[in-house]
Amino acid sequence: MRLLHTSDWHLGQSLHNFDRHYEHQRFLDWLLDTIVSEQADALLVAGDIFDNANPSAASQRQLYSFLQQARARAPQLDIVVIAGNHDSPGRLEAPGPLLEVHGTTVVGYPHRGADGKIDMERMLVPLTGKDGAVAAWVLAIPFLRHGDVPRLPVVEVAAGEDVAPQPDPYLSGIAELYRQALELAAARAAEGQAIVAMGHCHMVNGTMSADSERRIVIGGTEMLPTGIFPPPIAYAALGHLHLAQQVGPHAHIRYCGSPIPLSFAETGYRHQVLRIDLEGAQVAEISVLPVPRAVQLLRVPEKPATLEEVKAALAAIDLPEAPLEQQPLLEVRIKLTAPEPGLRAAVEEALQGKPVRLAKIETSSAARASFAEAALSLDQLATLQPDDIFKRLYQQRYGTEAPAEQLAAFAELVQP
Repeated sequence: MRLLHTSDWHLGQSLHNFDRHYEHQRFLDWLLDTIVSEQADALLVAGDIFDNANPSAASQRQLYSFLQQARARAPQLDIVVIAGNHDSPGRLEAPGPLLEVHGTTVVGYPHRGADGKIDMERMLVPLTGKDGAVAAWVLAIPFLRHGDVPRLPVVEVAAGEDVAPQPDPYLSGIAELYRQALELAAARAAEGQAIVAMGHCHMVNGTMSADSERRIVIGGTEMLPTGIFPPPIAYAALGHLHLAQQVGPHAHIRYCGSPIPLSFAETGYRHQVLRIDLEGAQVAEISVLPVPRAVQLLRVPEKPATLEEVKAALAAIDLPEAPLEQQPLLEVRIKLTAPEPGLRAAVEEALQGKPVRLAKIETSSAARASFAEAALSLDQLATLQPDDIFKRLYQQRYGTEAPAEQLAAFAELVQP
């Protein structure tokens, strides 16, 4: 049996107000061709289908058009979609009955019965091979919020015994939900049928993209141990982290990463879809399928430089003409030693006539004060006048005293 693992599409995302619809459509077209050429039996989409909980009509149409075309071009294909932390679980599940008719199972959140117990059956999805027989079972576990997980009883401590630290109820609840799902799958799976887990979560030691990934839980307690994916789970198809990576030494626990760079911090990522070949109940091979990049993201220069150096680097850009939606998106990185009121105009002038789209100008300063140097007590703050604060900020940012003309302009600005 052959699976394709993808996640974090973030349909509807814009990068510094530039729409990414064209790039997403190129990826989806490539994915359709790949499903056919690879003769995939199942497609696993591990969350963050949309970039926000209220996606545009165009983004929703893009998803449903893809699902319809996938069914038309690969009638035997099973598709399993789980919600991520960016998705609205209810919105994602709403067309579920219609999608199931066309071979797509969507799991937005854990459903509970009248007794309050989680309906594990809804999160256990059979996958069929080319012969139509069940060949694998998927634990389709979406992003779990605090109210989604089982509540474990508090450990009682007898009088006189040392009080052991109580386990985190959120992490313990997630582990318990996966345990229950695996128990049900193990009872259903016949000999030779694989068990595959899906999840949208942050694993311990997973590497984040600082610019585009939203923290799942404030405080860092959301990181899960790899022990929640024990045997007989043959493969864990994860979403949330945009950098494709294996989790620690566990080759069977993988993030496939986002299919396009979602921030300039991700320009060097290897964007991909993973192909997983199963033989019976085990993984035979995991292969990387690189996703072609439809639009380049450029950082010029690679490291922040002075304005004059940056202008020279921009003048040296040599790119072929292209339609606007295909032109590279550009981040310009400048190191300042003093304020530059005409900064954007200077950058735009250097780019005049070049087929690129200026998305961001990132500025950094030559000098930065340490936190200890910048910190003031409340009593000290109370004694400062506005111009004192301006002088301190200027010194911290640029490492020099504020010029007289800057001070005069500030004084005029704050004058009542």
